[in-house]
Amino acid sequence: MPPEEIEHNEASQNNTTSSPQQRRTIFTIPPPLKRLFDKFPLVTYPANELPLRAPQNRHQHALYVFTTADGAVSSAPSYNPSCLKWQTYLKFCKVDFRVVSSNNHASPSGALPFLLPSSAEASKPSLPIPSGKLQKWTLETSSSVVDEPSDLRYEAYLSLIDHRIRRAWLYTLYLTSNFTSIAESLYILPASRNSLVRLTIAYELRAAAEAELLKHSVVISAETLYKDAEEAFMALETVLGEDEWFFGAAKPGLFDASVFAYTNLLLDDGLGNGWSESRLRNTVLGKQKLVAHRERILATYYAGA
Repeated sequence: MPPEEIEHNEASQNNTTSSPQQRRTIFTIPPPLKRLFDKFPLVTYPANELPLRAPQNRHQHALYVFTTADGAVSSAPSYNPSCLKWQTYLKFCKVDFRVVSSNNHASPSGALPFLLPSSAEASKPSLPIPSGKLQKWTLETSSSVVDEPSDLRYEAYLSLIDHRIRRAWLYTLYLTSNFTSIAESLYILPASRNSLVRLTIAYELRAAAEAELLKHSVVISAETLYKDAEEAFMALETVLGEDEWFFGAAKPGLFDASVFAYTNLLLDDGLGNGWSESRLRNTVLGKQKLVAHRERILATYYAGA
């Protein structure tokens, strides 16, 4: 309300010769309320402290990924390829972060991973960074950013990971017996103790995998998916050659993290209850250079995890 209008209304109320219509306008504060506010003025109280369940250690970046409670404490590799890719890339770039066990329902974007940057003031939390913006955020934040190679083959080989290998992964994890031995123990059983909820989650996971695969083919052919993945891993084995890191880079980068995200999980014989359908796993086991690449990353960036 403009101050000058309040002053005019108060003067009108003191003028006994003016009519009621002149003394009162829509901006007039009723006298009882005015006397009340004069006696008890509005006070702005400080913000309440965050509840105990709110994120702690806000001085450190927090990466929310699929992992177990013990895995979060030890910063062990995530059991989800998308999460593991960014978890490893941040390690390559020497970003100081802690791992938080989470699920898609906790993510602002509906998918993991996401990063909650550190905040000096707990009452003013930072906005979460979704996976699609993590590389840009890292480039702007880290002083040890790993530059991606300018090799013309980069995008072509990256597409092998994002398409052929990813599709074979979806098939072998969700549409074979590995669903019971691995996916169920990692994604379903920890989510709920209710059998109906578990059945619903299982159905949704398998349906989502089928829907994704059917985007690229009218039928889901295991033979085609595995053959494409085998060719992709062979191509990666060839391009790595005798180099320590892909494309002859001096340090590992996002491409190395993308490859590691699949090779590490496929070579992990302790994942869930073990690989019951092992064709895709055996494909990687036969690529000694990729196996050595995976071992270098584990030894250097996940030692003791």
